[in-house]
Amino acid sequence: MDQLIQLVEATQERDDLPEIHPGDTVRMQLKVIEGEKERLQAFEGVVISERGTGASKTVTVRKISSGIGVERIVPLSSPNIESIKVLKSGKTRRAKLFYLRKRTGKAALKVKERKTTVTS
Repeated sequence: MDQLIQLVEATQERDDLPEIHPGDTVRMQLKVIEGEKERLQAFEGVVISERGTGASKTVTVRKISSGIGVERIVPLSSPNIESIKVLKSGKTRRAKLFYLRKRTGKAALKVKERKTTVTS
């Protein structure tokens, strides 16, 4: 039974999305269906947690909108994700960045940036 579940989950996984980690600043293009119309909505924020593995993996993205913190939990295998772009890679020492919820203003989105090395 367990092998059957793994087989089904393997077909549901998406491999066209970049690898994201807590602390990364991402911009997601999400499909929103309103009545009969469908449009793309951008959601940009900091990844504060990852949860699950495989097809059931979700990420929580947090942004500040008009001084109010907004969080969105997004399943990474969802067909409603058009694209994900990593704007900045964050360097963190924690897996869950829930301490950002207590911060206000610019400090709420401040995470050290990971230095990337360019190989040629």
